Amino acid sequence: MAGIPHDHYEPSSGFDKWLHKRLPIVSLAYDTLMIPTPKNLNWWWIWGIVLAFCLVLQIVTGIILVMHYTPHVDLAFASIEHIMRDVNGGFFLRYIHMNGASLFFVAVYIHMFRGLFYGSYKAPREVTWIIGMLIYLAMMATGFLGYVLPWGQMSFWGATVITGLFGAIPFIGDEIQTWLLGGPAVGNATLNRFFSLHYLLPFVIAALVAVHIWAFHTTGNNNPTGVEVRRGSKEEAKKDTLPFWPYFVIKDLFALAIVLLIFWAIVGFMPNYLGHPDNYIEANPLATPAHIVPEWYYLPFYAILRAFTADVWAVQLVSWITGGIIDAKFFGVLAMFGAIFVMALAPWLDTSSVRSGKYRPAFKWWFRLLIIDFIVLTWVGARDTNFPHDWISLIGATYWFAYFLIILPLLGVFEKPETPPATIEDDFKKHYPDAPSAAE
Repeated sequence: MAGIPHDHYEPSSGFDKWLHKRLPIVSLAYDTLMIPTPKNLNWWWIWGIVLAFCLVLQIVTGIILVMHYTPHVDLAFASIEHIMRDVNGGFFLRYIHMNGASLFFVAVYIHMFRGLFYGSYKAPREVTWIIGMLIYLAMMATGFLGYVLPWGQMSFWGATVITGLFGAIPFIGDEIQTWLLGGPAVGNATLNRFFSLHYLLPFVIAALVAVHIWAFHTTGNNNPTGVEVRRGSKEEAKKDTLPFWPYFVIKDLFALAIVLLIFWAIVGFMPNYLGHPDNYIEANPLATPAHIVPEWYYLPFYAILRAFTADVWAVQLVSWITGGIIDAKFFGVLAMFGAIFVMALAPWLDTSSVRSGKYRPAFKWWFRLLIIDFIVLTWVGARDTNFPHDWISLIGATYWFAYFLIILPLLGVFEKPETPPATIEDDFKKHYPDAPSAAE
């Protein structure tokens, strides 16, 4: 880590010195494993290794599944059935891949909300946060593309509905939609494009993850106090930190084992719990399902998309101002993507001088409401659009935007935060008074 003084790798043998001059890969691995890490990290910091595991799991299982999949509208559904029935262990691999996507999003949502609570997006980590948001968008795109590949009813109609959103863009929407589909409607060209991109994007995500890790290795990890590691000397830095190996690696692996225990139980005993039964019916353009819903991890933003109908005064006002260019459909699309965009702007919307929400009493209550709001939006996103679900969606969407655009900036002005500890070492000693010091 460039900013925190620490011991670097020093080659000892002749071969090590020879290799180090030409390809310092051992040095890179050593500096990564021995990176000074704030020693007061709690269990909310274990989701990084879960995300790394999920990425590897999805890539490996995806590569194997591709060996037996046929991206053609006449053969795709049958090839999935072939994987499930005829390929050795195929059903298990597919269930791992399906539920692995859900675990991926569970971990990323916890990871993101942990960052929002502890202020991990604040200076000097704004770039780390933005890269993380790009990873999240790439995950959403990859998940949607993968959901189309089984070519079931929900796959086909989900692709029809979601790509139709791009058609709502004024003036150029139809051209963009046609370009995405490869034709006038969802068909074989669409399936081939989605298959190709679904295979490619995980490697883009892997590259972004590498940059994400590089970014926080440069700035240092945030921690529950929000207090920075002292950087005056190696001795001071060692008082606030511990090497990532073995202390945090063992802790992360233990947490990963517990998470995987639950994951394997779901894969083994209830693998289709999070799926939709209509997707086990082959795609039929002539039969529309009663309710078209996306995967659960899109539901909060799907609820926001549906919340802004033509009856909402804000939609009517914007439509009148723009002369009808922004109608209810396009307004919903803007709201859906805007809900993610305002989250990406958190580093600049949060005006508080205190980084961690642990020392912000008023912030805690508003943040708890945000968590509840996210859960409610997830629930209502799977319901119909009749009363009271339409009102619940609108209230939930309103609070989501109000939190980031109004509440977060105002809290920094009016809130009276508590005083954080002077150093990470002080916080650590408060929780572990009998722990030996770095000198010991």
